[in-house]
Amino acid sequence: MTSGLFARARHGDADAEPGLVDFAVNVRSGPPDFVRDAIVERVADLAAYPSAADEARAVDAVAQAHGRRTDEVLLLAGAAEGFELLPRLHPTHAALIQPSFTEPELALRAADIPITDVVLEPPWRLDGAHVPSDADLVVLGNPTNPTSVLHRASAIDTLRRAGRTVVVDEAFADITLDAVTGRHEPESVASSAGPDTIVIRSVTKTFGLAGLRAGYLLADPEIIARLTVGRRPWPLGTLALAALAACVGVRGQRHALAQAHQIADHRADMVSRLTAAGFDVCAQPRASYVLLEVPEAVEIKQRLRGRGFAVRSGANFVGLDDRHLRLAVRDPATTAGLVEAMALLRKEIRR
Repeated sequence: MTSGLFARARHGDADAEPGLVDFAVNVRSGPPDFVRDAIVERVADLAAYPSAADEARAVDAVAQAHGRRTDEVLLLAGAAEGFELLPRLHPTHAALIQPSFTEPELALRAADIPITDVVLEPPWRLDGAHVPSDADLVVLGNPTNPTSVLHRASAIDTLRRAGRTVVVDEAFADITLDAVTGRHEPESVASSAGPDTIVIRSVTKTFGLAGLRAGYLLADPEIIARLTVGRRPWPLGTLALAALAACVGVRGQRHALAQAHQIADHRADMVSRLTAAGFDVCAQPRASYVLLEVPEAVEIKQRLRGRGFAVRSGANFVGLDDRHLRLAVRDPATTAGLVEAMALLRKEIRR
C-alpha cells in the first residue's frame, strides 16, 4: 500500500501536530545554547553567499572529529541529501537492509535502480543477512531506524565485497553507548571505514536542528568526486555551516555524549514503564526511540491523538506492519503520561 500510514514517504512529522505531546519525531527538543549562539552570530552575514572559509571550517571540524582527511568529507544539506546523491554512483543492483529508514529506497527507486529488500527477522540482527552476491550497493542504518537495533561494526564489515559500496546511515550513532563499558559510539565506522564504505551522518537529530538541514558524508575522495558531479553551487547555507562546525567541535561532542547518557536513562525508564504495563518492546533499543508491537496499534494511535499524544506508526517500513509503533524517548514524567494513556486505551479497545 502506498497511501496513508503505509506511504513510504510518510515521516513522523506528519503526526506531530501542533498541540500534541510529540512522541512521533525522534529529534531532540532544540539546539543547545552554544549552537544557537553560533547560528545567531551569523544572521547578520546572510546578505553574502556562503564563503569558502565557512565551508573549510566545517570540513576541518568534521575531519578532526573522526580522524579523517579533509578530502574524505562532504558536507550535506541534511543526511537525506546523501541518499539523493547515491544514484550518481550508477549502481546496477542495490540491496537495502530492512526494516530501515525509507529515504534511501525513495531516492534509488526514483533513479530506476533495481532494489532487493534484505528483510531481517526479529530481533533484526545483521548476522547471516542474505545479501545478493551481485549487489554493488548495500545500504543499512546503524543504529537502525525504526528498530533501534545497533549492529556490530564487525558484522557490517562482513558486507564488504570487491566491486561493492557499503553505505552506513549513522544519523543516530552519536547518542549510542556501549551497554557494558559506556564507551561512546561503540559500533560507529565513521573513523575506520575502508575505501569502499560511505558513512552518512546527521547533526539535526541530537542537536534539535531538523529545520536547518545539516549533515555530512565520509568516504574515499574518488567516491566523493563521483557523488558531486553536477552538484549545485552553495549546497549549504551560512547558518548550516556555522551549526555544523559547532556541533562536531569539542563542545558539540561533549553535548552528544551527555545526550547519550540522558537518553540511555530515559530509555530505560520508558522500557520499564512499557513492560510493566504489558506492552511488547521489540528487540533491545539502543537509540533515541523504542519500537513496540501492539495488535491494536492503529486504533491506539488514533485514539492517542484525542488524548493529546502523537506517536509514529511502523506501517510504512519494509518488514514491519500496522501492528508496530515507534516511540521517541522522552523524559520520565512525559513518558508516564503516555504509557498511562496507552494502557487505558488498550483496556477500552479490548472490552
